[in-house]
Amino acid sequence: MDTPDQLAVIDLGSNSFQMVVARSDQGLLHIVDRLREPVALARGLDADNNLDAATCEVGLQCLSRMGERLREIPSAAVRAVGTNTLRRARNARPFLQDAEVALGHPIELISGKEEARLIYQGVIHNMPEFPRRRLVVDVGGGSTELILGHGSQPIERDSIQIGHLRWAMKFFDGKATPKAFRKAETRARLELGGLKRRYRALGWEIAVGSSGTSRAIDAIVAAAGWADRGLTRPSLDRLTELIVEARTPAGLVALNLPGLSPDRAQVLAGGVAILKAVFDTLHIDEMTASAGAMREGVLYDLLGRIHHDDARDATIDAMQRRYSVDLSHAARIERTALTLFHQVATPWELERLEGQRFISWAALLHEIGLSVNHSGYHRHSAYLIKNGDMAGFSRDDQEMLSAIVAGHRRKLTSERLAPYVSPTRLPVALKLATILRLAARLHRTRSARPLPDIALVVQDRELVLTFPPSWLDENPLKAADLLDEASILRAAGMQLTIR
Repeated sequence: MDTPDQLAVIDLGSNSFQMVVARSDQGLLHIVDRLREPVALARGLDADNNLDAATCEVGLQCLSRMGERLREIPSAAVRAVGTNTLRRARNARPFLQDAEVALGHPIELISGKEEARLIYQGVIHNMPEFPRRRLVVDVGGGSTELILGHGSQPIERDSIQIGHLRWAMKFFDGKATPKAFRKAETRARLELGGLKRRYRALGWEIAVGSSGTSRAIDAIVAAAGWADRGLTRPSLDRLTELIVEARTPAGLVALNLPGLSPDRAQVLAGGVAILKAVFDTLHIDEMTASAGAMREGVLYDLLGRIHHDDARDATIDAMQRRYSVDLSHAARIERTALTLFHQVATPWELERLEGQRFISWAALLHEIGLSVNHSGYHRHSAYLIKNGDMAGFSRDDQEMLSAIVAGHRRKLTSERLAPYVSPTRLPVALKLATILRLAARLHRTRSARPLPDIALVVQDRELVLTFPPSWLDENPLKAADLLDEASILRAAGMQLTIR
C-alpha cells in the first residue's frame, strides 16, 4: 500500500495514555501532533489486580477523545498498544473491548520483551548513528525495560516489574523521606539483581535513558548545573535531596522545576529511586536522555509494515531456522492454504489482509513442534508459538496463531481451541484452522509434485471440495485422508463434501 499522509500510535501506559501522529517523508517520520493524558491506569488496580470502574471510565473517555483525532486516518496507519498494567489486569479483556469501541481501532496487548524491542527501535531512530554497543533504560509507570544492543539490533531485552508509578504508590505515599528512598532503592536493586552479571559481562559504550522520567530528570539536572552532560549518580543524589526537602509532589510543583508537570511530580520520587538502583546495579557512570521511546519505535515498526519490511516476517524466518523446519514442504502448504483461503474469504467474512497473513504464518510454523516430538506435535507447535519471544507480534496475535496451528490436526472443536485464543477471535481461528487442515491433508505425502486446480466452495458450515475427474482415484491416500477429515469436521458441526 502507499504510505498514508499520516500515521498514528496510541500507547496505553500504566501512568498515561499518549498519542503521537506523524507524517512520513522519504522514510523519515516527522511528528505533527501529540496528546498525553495522565490516566494513571496502575492506580486503578485493586488487591486482586482488577481495574476499578472509575479508572476504566477515565481511560475510555480519554480514548474517545483520541478517536476523534484519528477519524481521518486509515485504520492500516494506526496502531494502539497496551503495556504493563493491562498485562497485569485480570479484567483487561472486557476493558480492551470497550476501549476499542471508544478509540475506533484495534488495541494490541504486547509483552514486556516486545515493548523493550520497540523502545530500542525508537531510540536508534532518534539518535545519531552509533554502531557500537549501547544500553537503553526505560523507566515506565508499571515496568522498567532494559535493552542491550549493537547498532540497530538488540542483543538482550528484559522487562522488570518496577515502575515509577508503582514505586511512588508503594514506597512514597505522597511523601518523600530518606527512609522511603532507601527502601525503594533496595527493593529495586533486588529486582534488577538477576540481570546484573549478564549485562555487565557483555558491556556497553553508552547508556541511554528513553522514558519521560529520564527526560524530566535530565531537564532538571541540566537547569541546576549538577552535571556537565546527561545524568550522573551525583546529580541523582542532589535531586534526591531536593525531593526530600520538598517532601510532597505539591512542594515539588511549587519549585517550578523545568520539565516537571504536576502529574510527573507525583511519580518523580519513584522514578529517581529506580534510576539510582539501575546506576548502582549496573555500575553506570553517565546516562544520556533520548527523545525517542516506545511510541516512536511503534511508528517506525508500523512504517516498516506498510513498506513490506515487517519485523514479524523476520521472526517467522528465524523460528523456521531455529526449529529446523522443512522449508520446501512448509512453502507448499502455504501456497495451497492461501489458494483455499482466497476462495472462501468473502463468504466466510474473513478480513482478507489479516487472514492471509495468519494463514501464511501458521503454514510456515505448523511443524516446529516436530523438534520436540512427533506425537502431538501440533500441540508442541502451538505451545512454542503462544509462549515464545516473537518480535513484532502482540500477545493476541500469538494466541491466534497458536490456535490455528493447534487446530490443524486431530480433533477440531471450539473447546479444543478455547485455551489458546479469546472468545471473540475463536470463530475466525476455527475457520483458518479448517483451511490449514485441508492444505496439510493434501500435502501429506510431502511430494514436490504440484496439486491440480482445486475448488473450495463454502456456505456457512457447508464445504464442497472439488477435484479434476479421476484425480482422487489416482491418489487413494489423499482420498482416504479427505474422507477421514470429513468425519472429523462433521463432529465439529461442519459438512465437508468431496467431489
